[in-house]
Amino acid sequence: MTQDAIKIEALKKTYAGSKAAAPKDALRGIDLTIPSGSIFGLLGPNGAGKSTLINILAGLVLKTSGKVSIWGFDQDVNPRQSRAAIGVMPQELNLDPFFSPREALDVQAGLYGVPKGDRRSDEILELVGLSDKANAYARTLSGGMRRRLLLGKALVHHPHILVLDEPTAGVDIELRQMLWANVRKLNEQGMTIVLTTHYLEEAEEMCDEIAIINHGEVVARDSTAHLLGSIDRKTMIIEPDAPTGVFAAPRGIDVSVDPKGALRLSYRASETSADAVLEAVRGAGITIRDVRTEQADLEEVFLELTRSR
Repeated sequence: MTQDAIKIEALKKTYAGSKAAAPKDALRGIDLTIPSGSIFGLLGPNGAGKSTLINILAGLVLKTSGKVSIWGFDQDVNPRQSRAAIGVMPQELNLDPFFSPREALDVQAGLYGVPKGDRRSDEILELVGLSDKANAYARTLSGGMRRRLLLGKALVHHPHILVLDEPTAGVDIELRQMLWANVRKLNEQGMTIVLTTHYLEEAEEMCDEIAIINHGEVVARDSTAHLLGSIDRKTMIIEPDAPTGVFAAPRGIDVSVDPKGALRLSYRASETSADAVLEAVRGAGITIRDVRTEQADLEEVFLELTRSR
């Protein structure tokens, strides 16, 4: 196992323009390392460059400049080995409607040069919950089943790295839970997982580390815990002994009352201390029955980092 599953250095991608449009810089010098054995989140708004980056990793799009190494293999020097080290579950449901799931996995394995004796189509079908549909035409599968088959196709060549591009978009809760159970199982077996998702609560729950991309640049890269702790905006929730309304607080402290009568005091930790917030409450003649703080969630971090860029 290499120390870094993926290493990206100064990666740029510029799409050629036309008479009506100027060239577009999709990636503007990305530097990123993804540790082996991790579940790594790759987040960003639409048009940020995530899909371009994934397609370059998968060998589907040629980079303009920079260096990409996958499982220690430089894409330019060892393209076949680097491509064999990664499996991609795409967002689009691109399946041959006339192949059964077992046939689809066998064909995919053949494309990667996996010998028949080393193929494990039935094992993969069981993993993704399609054993009972092994011989059904793909066109008869539901949308959720087709998404499971896409996951199976990404696993046929025993990749070290699995990229999941919006894997739970438009699927039901049961399928989502099954997918994440499978992802955790694969990760426990040593597989590195790279996840893109618009469901930020999923990234918060699943990912060890997260990189946020905006306008083709990495604007943040840290452990999930550190990112959640980095946001400056804090909220203190105070339950008063007696019902009270909004009071005039010092500058820098925003006060509101929630439907249950609790005071919500929002402030920037870099400008205002928690003691100052409590002092403002006591100064308003409010007796405190209980107090707690509310942690930022990943959505707040995401918006904070992408709002002004």
